[in-house]
Amino acid sequence: MTSTTATPPPEKNPHADDKKLHVAIAGAGIAGLTAAIALEKRLGGGGDGGGGVDVQLYDKASALREIGASIALGPNGLRSLERLGVGNALDDDVAFRGPSGLPMIYRHWKTNEIVSFDEFVNVPERRHQTARFARAHLHQSLLQHVDPARIHLGKKIVAVVEEDAGNKDAPLVLKFADGSEAKADLVIGADGINSGVRKFFVPEQKLGWTTQVAYRAVFDASLVEGTPDLPDDSTHWWGPTASFFASRLGKNQFTTVAMLSLDPSDPANAAIVANAHWDSPADITLVRELYKDWHPLITTLLARTPPAALRIYPNLAITAPLPAHTFLGGRVALVGDAAHPHGGAFATGGSLAIDDARSA
Repeated sequence: MTSTTATPPPEKNPHADDKKLHVAIAGAGIAGLTAAIALEKRLGGGGDGGGGVDVQLYDKASALREIGASIALGPNGLRSLERLGVGNALDDDVAFRGPSGLPMIYRHWKTNEIVSFDEFVNVPERRHQTARFARAHLHQSLLQHVDPARIHLGKKIVAVVEEDAGNKDAPLVLKFADGSEAKADLVIGADGINSGVRKFFVPEQKLGWTTQVAYRAVFDASLVEGTPDLPDDSTHWWGPTASFFASRLGKNQFTTVAMLSLDPSDPANAAIVANAHWDSPADITLVRELYKDWHPLITTLLARTPPAALRIYPNLAITAPLPAHTFLGGRVALVGDAAHPHGGAFATGGSLAIDDARSA
């Protein structure tokens, strides 16, 4: 009698017996949450295994919080949220819109005179007009529409591979820095400007400075009440090599943003460049010194900005267009800043991310 060693059966795909489409989203920020909401709305969820979509979100953060200060959403982003049923994010409680009905007013850095302003074209409904938020409050508005059990923290993606190369019926495998793995049919990279998904598929793609650096702060609006000449609307002051932005936000918050244009290779800028790490504490004494000759309204706003609230953000963008935004036969897609980090031009990044996610 000849003995043989039995070959163990192949590992069973845990998704094989249900009819759901399993989608993994890298990132649980604004783009990732919007993508999850859009997929649930379009394809349906439910827990009966009888179809629809199962969405799981993986974020590298150990605690769920939105990094950043303030954010603006234009009419396109606001309409997308409304169509997804996230009308609570458009409410006046969480979103600020200026009383003039103008999205932005521009003033001279020295005289404070109005030099220009933006206007809406074909935006008749006030709730669709540009709104400004503390990022954390917009994030919380989106979280209300996502089951927290679907969000997995401490999961930094380092690779996305096919379990069985070339077999489109086999799942994709997400590999995390902690050694764990997850499987999905589709993967959406919504993990921001420093996207791990993008870095895996396009490792040669680099981020570069736009020669601008922003000092951002969000704080309680009570700290600026009574400031002489304080505008009611969102206002941008322009100077020769710098600008300054100030605005109310929803939930009685206020934001100040000092934006500098500089040459990173100039030794005179060495102190700024050396400390320009994304979302790191900033030196308000330095910023106040840089703006000391501006209109008294600006110096007053900086004097009333709490030092602990100020953070620095070097304005980063990709140095060349990505060769593709989808990979592995279209089963992996990038959205938002993971796909097109453009340096914050025209404050459109949030709306673009939401529009991407809605159509993902």
